[in-house]
Amino acid sequence: MSRPTIHDIARLAGVSTGTVSRVINGHSTVALRTRQQVEQIMRSVNYAPDPAARQLSWRTGHTVGLSTMAGDPLLSPYQVLFRRSLEARTSPAGVQLIDLHGDLGPLGRLPSAVVLMHIKDDDARLTLLEERGVPVVLIGHHQQHSWVAPDDRAGAELATRQLTEAGHRQLMFLGAGESQVARDREDGFRTAAREVDAAVATLPGGFTALDGYRTLRRAWEQGLRFTGCFAASDEQAVGAVAALQDLGLDVPGQVSVVGFDGLPELPLPVPLTTVSQDIDRIAEVALRLVQEALSGEPPRGEFVPVRLLPGHTVARPP
Repeated sequence: MSRPTIHDIARLAGVSTGTVSRVINGHSTVALRTRQQVEQIMRSVNYAPDPAARQLSWRTGHTVGLSTMAGDPLLSPYQVLFRRSLEARTSPAGVQLIDLHGDLGPLGRLPSAVVLMHIKDDDARLTLLEERGVPVVLIGHHQQHSWVAPDDRAGAELATRQLTEAGHRQLMFLGAGESQVARDREDGFRTAAREVDAAVATLPGGFTALDGYRTLRRAWEQGLRFTGCFAASDEQAVGAVAALQDLGLDVPGQVSVVGFDGLPELPLPVPLTTVSQDIDRIAEVALRLVQEALSGEPPRGEFVPVRLLPGHTVARPP
């Protein structure tokens, strides 16, 4: 009898080859009963994955584009960490990672697949890639495309409860525009604030430290008052702390601040209380989804859990 293939396993189990591939690679997205069925069939026919074939499934010659939204800073700490993690996984496989910024329309030739960051509902990048048949993986959830995202809503709830459990009832959310990430984090903020009937205010802005500084300082000087601030990014939180200190306020003695991202080595005098997302895990899943998309597998999505990192920027309100 010839050596069984992944197609034989899929046929015997009544599932797709993509499902068998996910069982082999230990993906958490396969139902337990299906996983057990596939594993039992593999054992019964003495099937063993061919390491060489698995390596060839991620062929050299592919290019993967990383597209940030127009106006995003190219060298922000988060972008640098995420890109570095992607490149650590593409380079050993001989896959070229290409930076794509802003408008993709003028590009005569597009990569084999594109990872899109900071998606909006009417994002022109997504429309163009769909029209030109380029596989897409989103950093952020979507119904029609493969995606991976930190659990932004749950993380925002964690951050806000850190403030409310310390006793804060006058809360402010330092937002970041109309991106899906910003909306999800605001939704989580409002959910946790409603649990204790806290008074809330929201300030739109951008993800950078300068955005956080300008937005918070302007609002405080115009009379907005709060004792707890949840910033949509760690960079904004850094700017918010600097603005509060320049205004003569003590952090956390008078105003507490929580960020989101878990970025290392922030320029703050004390460790920031923040929600940490697993950037390496997100990059790993994104590239796995790219592989699946290039192989013609159906789209799927995955939330990556987040966790609270307690720091020294939250205290009881004065």
